[in-house]
Amino acid sequence: MANTNHAVAGHEKIETSNFLMIVLVLLTVVVGGIVEIVPLFFQRSTTQPVEGLKPYTALQLAGRDVYIREGCYNCHSQMIRPFRAETMRYGHYSVAGEFVYDHPFQWGSKRTGPDLQRVGGKYSDEWHRIHMTNPRDLVPESNMPAYPWLAKSNVNPADMAPKFRALRTVGVPYTDDDIAKAGDEVKGKTELDAVIAYLQVMGTALK
Repeated sequence: MANTNHAVAGHEKIETSNFLMIVLVLLTVVVGGIVEIVPLFFQRSTTQPVEGLKPYTALQLAGRDVYIREGCYNCHSQMIRPFRAETMRYGHYSVAGEFVYDHPFQWGSKRTGPDLQRVGGKYSDEWHRIHMTNPRDLVPESNMPAYPWLAKSNVNPADMAPKFRALRTVGVPYTDDDIAKAGDEVKGKTELDAVIAYLQVMGTALK
């Protein structure tokens, strides 16, 4: 009986103290997060690239940045779930090893438009060019906005070397030569060229 009364008093103390409740909730979240996240840093399947995976070229990386800037990930997932309906429609399910060079990765769960993870090589560059300029020219029922300004905006070569250096600090294996040539690889290229280059490499390593 004494133990029961003690437990009730303890619960009452926690429930009536906002500070104590906040501290205990935060402690629970931190411990739970550590238990779930830390082991992932030591699993080969989540830290090693799949065979054939290469770091993004300068043009592909620039395209990825435009893809994120324009909010494409708000409607297009890059995470194919391991369910029969998903793999039949989109191809092999997504694996962590495909994304070890992505910082941050773009998995997400929203899918207003089609999944784009296996879009690489599915359509021609010209198809993508038309689709980005006016999607309804190819898909009349599409509700995707057009992005005609991408064909008029050039990629800034000066941005690329700093991006390569930053990614190298988090483990992407860019060499000094890669960094030195990064700006030259995007000279004269538009943001539309860059986005198409990014789309055309999506999911191709696992294929």
